[in-house]
Amino acid sequence: MYQPREARAPLVSEMHLTLPPCVPGDGCGHTVLTPHSGTLTSKNYPGTYPNHTACEWRIQAAEGSSLLLAFGDMDIESSQRCASGFLLLSSPSNGTSRGPYCGNSNPTPLVMNSSSVTIWFNSTTHRSGRGFLLSYATSQHPDLISCLDKGTHYHQEQISVFCPAGCKGVTGDIWGNAKQGYRDTSVLCKAAIHAGVILDELGGQLTLSRKKGITLYESAFANGLHSKRGSLSEKRLVFHKACDHALEAAGFNASSSWHEVNAMGQYTSWAAEQAAFSAHGSSWAADPSSETEWLDIDLGGRKNITGIITKGSSDKYNFYVKSYQVFSKKDEWKNWKPYRSSSGQEETVFEGNADSLQEVSNAFIPPIQARYLRIVPRSWNQRIALKVALQGCQVARLKTLRPYVSSAPKEVPILTSIPTARTPIPGVAINPEKAGSMLLVMLLIGGFVLLSSGLLLLALLCRKKRKTAADLNCSLMKEYAEPDVVQVSPSSQTAPSTFKPALDEGYTLPLVVNHYDVPGKYHEYAEPLPPEPEYATPFTEQALEATGAAAKKNTCVIKVVPTTQGRAGSPMSPGILPQYDFPAQRLGETPNSTRGEGSHQASIVYTEPQTERTFTPWGDVPTGLTTSPEGHCLQPRDSPLTHIYHEPL
Repeated sequence: MYQPREARAPLVSEMHLTLPPCVPGDGCGHTVLTPHSGTLTSKNYPGTYPNHTACEWRIQAAEGSSLLLAFGDMDIESSQRCASGFLLLSSPSNGTSRGPYCGNSNPTPLVMNSSSVTIWFNSTTHRSGRGFLLSYATSQHPDLISCLDKGTHYHQEQISVFCPAGCKGVTGDIWGNAKQGYRDTSVLCKAAIHAGVILDELGGQLTLSRKKGITLYESAFANGLHSKRGSLSEKRLVFHKACDHALEAAGFNASSSWHEVNAMGQYTSWAAEQAAFSAHGSSWAADPSSETEWLDIDLGGRKNITGIITKGSSDKYNFYVKSYQVFSKKDEWKNWKPYRSSSGQEETVFEGNADSLQEVSNAFIPPIQARYLRIVPRSWNQRIALKVALQGCQVARLKTLRPYVSSAPKEVPILTSIPTARTPIPGVAINPEKAGSMLLVMLLIGGFVLLSSGLLLLALLCRKKRKTAADLNCSLMKEYAEPDVVQVSPSSQTAPSTFKPALDEGYTLPLVVNHYDVPGKYHEYAEPLPPEPEYATPFTEQALEATGAAAKKNTCVIKVVPTTQGRAGSPMSPGILPQYDFPAQRLGETPNSTRGEGSHQASIVYTEPQTERTFTPWGDVPTGLTTSPEGHCLQPRDSPLTHIYHEPL
């Protein structure tokens, strides 16, 4: 029990106080009482409460619940035994009381172990005192705050509190709006009503954040409250709303539209389509203006409508709607239903604009679920003129704000059958609810591992095949036949070749061991010859024919003719052409048998530049050619020589 500096008894019987009969409204100030929460004050709060007044409040919550009381302010003139004024709390159900209270110290929050509480306030002659402000809620909301709590009272970044009903009519300032946020010096519950987060008649749970402040807070009028224009603050309050997106209208319709024709004969349309905020120029205006006029909005489908924003005509005219009602229907063939207050008994009349320029917001708590919305003006200035925007979200995201209703805990049914036993796996704990998802994840991981392994194995196999083919074709000493066309001069171009190009020329072996495996799909180049040379070897060199000094120096003419003369033991006579024997014969050897008498046609004659010649045991040799160690191969040194080919023997 709270004990102020004056001695006071906890029970009324011990105080011997005579309570005057309570006159309804005498001494009672702002009062909002609901079964879930509420707020009450002394008369004239926060001004001085009057002399010789009394008031009684009776709070009744749901059966089986208890009440939590929070004092926002206490300033009752102090006197001995609180004789000049006091506040007394009692519980008729169990006969307990708390108080009397007086002075200027706020008692700590009180928990009344009862579902009903009676509050008495009495005053006699006094000179000063604001009186008191008290809020209450059921004990299910231990985070109950007073209507006077501000954002500066908190230091954490995330705030979650419960606001009681009735804070809208309590004195307190707010700065900012729902889009920008609110200055942290604003009272929390009143700012929440202005932002459309809670309804004043119900109260509710708040979730907000404290963020970095901004330079300037703009004023706004929303849900019957005016906010002020504020300057820079260290922190600002941002309320969390899950369903406040702009809803796009599919069409507009109106009872009538004004068609303006000015003195110059210019025509201006104030049609229903001009009611959209996105429409440039004038707004919608009725002709004539009467209480039977209306404006319909088609959203194209069912939506959760959580708020409405209205605006007047324009700068040219001061037309606007002061108050209006809202009707809705889910489908075209259904009847219009009026929007009612939280009690569901009275049709709600929303407060509209006070000028033609400022935007005014009103929240729908609970939201309206409909496709069609009708606005019926009830009062206006000069002429009915309106621009409208709606806020909300899709039907699937509906989150209705409803008052807390306590209920008895439901009985848990008892299982009569024994669940199927599961064989536990040693060292593994499996949650049956998550087993399906775990199995799916394991299967996906296993499939990915198998696929990756297969791709890697395939890549290695392909690389091995390529390497094997390259080894088979490159391990032996390869000699390819030369092309049939010989470059005669440096300026001539090399003709195309049908022989296998070198690897450094960009040629890549096909992915087959034998190129005959896939005939017609790959280039079939000439294959390398065996290690043993198969070329015909000349066993003499011809002497130059006496065709002139210039011809001896620059030209060599070689022809192939039939011969039966052996090489061993006799040098060749001048003018005799070289004869080619079978491939195995070498220079200096005697053939075992003579070849046939068949003649051979001369092959193509090529010309090539010649150099100085030297004499060797096999005849004169041009300078720049040398013999191989075996004595039967001539190698070019200084100048390229043209190869000489012959027809097959």
